[in-house]
Amino acid sequence: MSAPEPAANTAHPLLVVIDPVARRTDGESVRIAKDVLCAGANVRICLPEGPEEFARALARRGSRRPVVVGDDRALLRAVALLHRERELGAGALALVPVGASVDIAQALGVPIGAVAAARAVLEGAARRLDLLVDDSDGVVLGDLRIPAAPSRVAAAASVWGTCRSLVRTLVRPAPQSAPPLARTYRLRVEADGVLLNDLDRPVEDVSLCSRGGRAEVVIRPHGGEQVRVEADAVTVSGADFRYRADALVAGPVRTRTWTVRPGAWSLTLPV
Repeated sequence: MSAPEPAANTAHPLLVVIDPVARRTDGESVRIAKDVLCAGANVRICLPEGPEEFARALARRGSRRPVVVGDDRALLRAVALLHRERELGAGALALVPVGASVDIAQALGVPIGAVAAARAVLEGAARRLDLLVDDSDGVVLGDLRIPAAPSRVAAAASVWGTCRSLVRTLVRPAPQSAPPLARTYRLRVEADGVLLNDLDRPVEDVSLCSRGGRAEVVIRPHGGEQVRVEADAVTVSGADFRYRADALVAGPVRTRTWTVRPGAWSLTLPV
């Protein structure tokens, strides 16, 4: 993350795009954010009903500075759309986090709370942030993990299974059993063309994120020492695998390359 650019001009007109999920899940926070923004700037409100209207609103923003009111998925959608149109460098994006999933927003430094976040939009400064871009033009703002971590549904099922097992142990003694074996995957990992792991060395997982203009890759081999390196580009290949990038699961793919683009986009954050 680079040093902040000059503070945002509160007189600069804003396009406030309110995600439909935010309107349904927390209408009160949406109302508060609108009141604060409208009191401090020339605002045009857009209420898209779906992804297509969301995309059209951003495309027709003109000279207005885009402000997204929504959760992490809404932020990801906005960044992906602007990247696809090669408009990420045209100006700073702003966010008022509203919704159940705001972990990425919080990690990026956006205040959690409608009033604080809206004031940061009006009074904050644009900061340049890195972006991971893959070979299918997908974007990653935060962390990426291969294979995809279990979903919340799967985790809940696991907890329920544990509860049922506990009930069974209260009814009758549980037989002695060996601890479960860690699941492993055969993945080939290269960083800037240098081979870090080949298919004959099973791994438990691979994680990737951008830090200080470089991609940091961490490999956790089964029964071996963790490997951590920095690179400009990382390629992972192997049998069909899925990966979790930010809040989304993608794949299956057999190979994918991620390249870090330093300072590729700007987000308005508190000074």
